[in-house]
Amino acid sequence: MSFLKRLFGGGGGGSSKGPAAEPIAHNGFRIIVDPIPEDGQFRIAATIEGEVDGETKSHRMIRADVIRDRDEAFEASLRKAKQMIDEQGARLFG
Repeated sequence: MSFLKRLFGGGGGGSSKGPAAEPIAHNGFRIIVDPIPEDGQFRIAATIEGEVDGETKSHRMIRADVIRDRDEAFEASLRKAKQMIDEQGARLFG
């Protein structure tokens, strides 16, 4: 839990967006987890970045799922981003 609190400056679960999370490396890609505050909940979202032919590419992942707790939304967003990377790899950018 302290890891998440550091990422979110206290991890309060309020409606403000808070500071951006540090990128998380996964299989040669970078994941910037960024759940979107929405009506007192958080929509699962993240940006996935990777190098393709020497160029940095990014893919914005936004899911329909919403979760009440910000820490849980962070974990779910990270899990979904990792799943997309594992399933699609560089095809995410094509």
